[in-house]
Amino acid sequence: MSREKICIAAAVLLVTVTNVNAQDWPQYLGPARNSTSPQKGILRSWPKDGPEVLWTVNTGKGYGGPVIKDGKVYLLDRDDKSGDKMRCFDLSSGRELWSFAYAAPGSVLYPGTRSVPAVDGDRVYSVGPFGDFYCIDINTHKPLWNKNIWKDFGGGQVPKWGVSQCPLIYNDLVIVASQAPKTGVVAYDKLSGSVRWKTPSLGELGYVSPSLAKISGNDHLIMITAASGSGSGASGGRVVGIDPQNGKVLWKYQNWNCAIPVPSAYDAGENRVMIVGGYNAGAAMIKVDRKADGSYGVTELYKNVNFGDHTKPPILYNGYFYAQYSTNERRDGLVCMSLDGKVMWKTMRAPAFDKGSMILADGLILATNGSKALYLIQPDPSGFKPLASAELLGTGQNWAPIALADGKLLIKDQSRMLCVKVAR
Repeated sequence: MSREKICIAAAVLLVTVTNVNAQDWPQYLGPARNSTSPQKGILRSWPKDGPEVLWTVNTGKGYGGPVIKDGKVYLLDRDDKSGDKMRCFDLSSGRELWSFAYAAPGSVLYPGTRSVPAVDGDRVYSVGPFGDFYCIDINTHKPLWNKNIWKDFGGGQVPKWGVSQCPLIYNDLVIVASQAPKTGVVAYDKLSGSVRWKTPSLGELGYVSPSLAKISGNDHLIMITAASGSGSGASGGRVVGIDPQNGKVLWKYQNWNCAIPVPSAYDAGENRVMIVGGYNAGAAMIKVDRKADGSYGVTELYKNVNFGDHTKPPILYNGYFYAQYSTNERRDGLVCMSLDGKVMWKTMRAPAFDKGSMILADGLILATNGSKALYLIQPDPSGFKPLASAELLGTGQNWAPIALADGKLLIKDQSRMLCVKVAR
């Protein structure tokens, strides 16, 4: 090969690697909505004082996290006295580029933000804790349309912990669960904001955002509703599979009884769906199969109360799930479970992991512990293997989903958003 061709090949390889490393984080839980990033070159060790913090910005309180697209960061921030504010930052410097605010005063239990935006093309979509659903043009910084997914469908007093939807983009639709009495899941035309389809109410109020799973080669939208009662006495909850094209309910699983469901369903592959929750719900693995007549049947593969997560779905790596299973009732910490439902280990309180956020990247897990610490973990079913940790965050319930792009990890605590260098 000539020297010129070698240079061209090297340049192509560099561009390819750079594009992989710069993968956006455009929605809740990342590109595939499964807490997994294609980022390579994750640092295997940190300096004594922790990884480099590239920049910080001040934010309001809350539990919503950022998204990243084309070198820009989008965060729905909030001041309970005035309302919500979409803020846009430069990923490299943290400089605020623009913002758009709207009036939505008020407070719910655990004040502040609730959700993660979704950015698609030249639009960013977000839902505030009082149901305000905005589509904002990222070039003009003005709203193109807005709805209220709570009031529009019969909602009265806002839910105890607020509306907590993270929008899902699906082809030409943007999909949310209204959480309101008169409907379940709603699909809007992402350009015009018109309602394309909606389901009837699917069950009791929960705080779950919709997710997708591949079932027999087709996309199914998965929604989880709440049970009545609590603990072993809870009943009436369900998991529902929906055709994302038209809103038709395809199947139901009615043995999931989490009193206050928050984590989305997780596509575990081969027609399997993993469901987790707090309040002693634990975990359930179900399998959905298409029958000869075109209908769908659901088989419960197992349930395990010793694995779960209060606020987020688990991570799956090399046949094992990892989740932070600290809830009102138990403190199991970081827990590892096999695909077939065998719990391998738990950290319990040593160290504690409580409603933090995790991302799998380059064969490693980056995890906040719900409090002050960021961890770098080698996932291994034989035991908990931390490679590094550092206390970077302020005191408080630091439960916001984290985001990763271009080697930069974004973490929101209760007063700031930090940008941390985690890759070469």
